[in-house]
Amino acid sequence: MKLSVVIPCYNEKETIAIIIQRVKGSPVELKEIIIVDDASTDGTRDILDQADDPLVKVIYHLRNQGKGAALRTGFSAATGDICIVQEA
Repeated sequence: MKLSVVIPCYNEKETIAIIIQRVKGSPVELKEIIIVDDASTDGTRDILDQADDPLVKVIYHLRNQGKGAALRTGFSAATGDICIVQEA
């Protein structure tokens, strides 16, 4: 079974790299990480631009649409059998 981990984020430059590393380090072998940046303005996007990892898919909203929209975007991109949400 494949696990999809959806991480909605907005202005999370202090925590996003840590969260990515912790999710990547989880014991689940078959997983994908989908990060939806909801138009961050604090440098989060700069950090996410450096996330060159086939396990991590980053989706950018052009304008802030709220957490619900970020979750819907992430769920629509998920390909796993199970989908969970991890707060950034």
